[in-house]
Amino acid sequence: MQSDQLIVFAVLAVTLGLFIWNRWRYDIVALGALLVATLTGIVPVEEAFMGLGHPAVISVAAVLVLSRGLLNAGVVDAMARHLTRVGERPSVQVLTLTGIVALCSGFMNNVGALALFMPVAVWMAHQSGRSPSFLLMPLAFGSLLGGTLTLIGTPPNIIIAGYRRQVADAPFGMFDFLPVGLAITLGGVLFIALLWRLTPRRENAADDGQLFEINAYLTELKLPEGSKFIGRTLHELMTASGEGDVLVTALVRDGRKVSMPSMYEVLRDGDILLVETDSDSLKAFLDSTKLELAADADGKEEARELARERKHAEKNGDADKPADADDGSKERALAEAIVTPQSSLVGTTATGMALRERHGVNILAVARQGQRLNERLSRIRFAAGDILLVQAREDQLQATLNNIGCLPLASRGLRITAPRQVMLASSLFAASLLLIALGALPAAVALVAGALAMVLVGLVPPGEIYKSIDMSIIVLIAAMLPIGEALESTGGSRLIADGLLALGQSAPPAATVAILMGGVMLLSNVVNNAAAAVLAAPVAISLSRGMEASADPLLMAVAIGASCAFLTPIGHQSNTLVMAPGGYRFGDYWRLGLPLSILVILVAVPVILWVWPL
Repeated sequence: MQSDQLIVFAVLAVTLGLFIWNRWRYDIVALGALLVATLTGIVPVEEAFMGLGHPAVISVAAVLVLSRGLLNAGVVDAMARHLTRVGERPSVQVLTLTGIVALCSGFMNNVGALALFMPVAVWMAHQSGRSPSFLLMPLAFGSLLGGTLTLIGTPPNIIIAGYRRQVADAPFGMFDFLPVGLAITLGGVLFIALLWRLTPRRENAADDGQLFEINAYLTELKLPEGSKFIGRTLHELMTASGEGDVLVTALVRDGRKVSMPSMYEVLRDGDILLVETDSDSLKAFLDSTKLELAADADGKEEARELARERKHAEKNGDADKPADADDGSKERALAEAIVTPQSSLVGTTATGMALRERHGVNILAVARQGQRLNERLSRIRFAAGDILLVQAREDQLQATLNNIGCLPLASRGLRITAPRQVMLASSLFAASLLLIALGALPAAVALVAGALAMVLVGLVPPGEIYKSIDMSIIVLIAAMLPIGEALESTGGSRLIADGLLALGQSAPPAATVAILMGGVMLLSNVVNNAAAAVLAAPVAISLSRGMEASADPLLMAVAIGASCAFLTPIGHQSNTLVMAPGGYRFGDYWRLGLPLSILVILVAVPVILWVWPL
């Protein structure tokens, strides 16, 4: 083994170790690896940052903007509203939800599609008297399967299409992935629907024996000045509201919290009640009692103070008004959002992040599966998967959620939404796909054109363009591409390929394809799937040269293996996103994920060899 090969393998070993350790963000690790590879000379200095202009990187960024346009237009939301009519049979619910998420994930960002269907899944589970855990893991796995349907379904497909250009006249096309993608998606969805009982059950009981559902929020309500319940008991308040699904967990008075207060406690002006309820019961409770959301009440007081300052300034002849004096007149919207694993909120509190001061957002309520929250809202440390009820200016709501790393969930009647432009968004998106499918434009050019059209017609506001792009993914791919090239140029990929050839000398070609796919699949369960694709693609190309065969089936095996990370919650963001709401543990995923992974290999390999013979 030559010195440059030793260096590239050492860099990759340390990089993979840091990915698995998961202490640092994967984009930071990838940048560090690129820097080391450049300083040691295995990546030429002039090529160190060529990855930023790679068509795969541009395509991924454009797909994320297109996905934001589809989300803003309500394309997925319109589909989600019809799913509440599928009945209560578990197999039908799993089949319908998993299938529709898989379909959406083939054409848009799978994490965004998953987040929009999650509240539908939870509602269906609640209506059927089951734990949401039986639907959420199938939902996540469906989003991964669906990503294999098209070129733009998942970043590994875009990356592999780019590598195919090195060994063929053209990259893979928009629907070249469809034969194998459709086969494993249909097989996987049917498998999950028939064997949904393999999904771990997480019946999370609260201390009082009641089932804590994800739609049980911890919310702070304030008795406003002049409330008719001042001087009356808590029992009278609850009786008057007629809402039996509202549980008062604490009362805060003069900065002192009393847990589970007596129902005969006399209420005073300014008292804050910590209540646990779902969003629909909360709305009905507020309508009947005229209590106010605590953050909303504080916001009104700030608006009155700003108005007084403006009036005082005008009286004194000062032409300048306070900077935010008009904030109180702006219409505020309520929305439900989920905290993503990459959100800046994770591990912090609303006070620590100064959300109100820096982002103009109020956290009105928090829901967390499997745990009863007893802290004040300002003291709760957010975790990935938490569901937040947030309030912000209507014209800034989407941008605000992007800023803090949260994904909006489907509306439950609390949110004021803009008029839907489903047909316009769908037409622009379809036009981009058609240009790629007909070969009229390269994928990167067509996708950028579609993204720009979304911006020009107002489906993606200019302020959301770059916020729609997950820069950690972009940096990861851009940094790993030169390292993947170094693996090829130093002969490292050939060494790995020779080892695979020696292993499969006495085995049929199908076994070699299966071994390659299984190895990449295992790798993608511990590192980001885009990184797995970048590292495995040069090996697949070298392996095809050693076998004197076409690279297409081996590259397709890498694409499928990189996209099917079903064994751990860290293999893909979709898996991570459902972990907390579903109450899953780290070891729960393999129970459904292992047989599903085996099924994918058994279905994919014959289809690959049928469509792309070795």
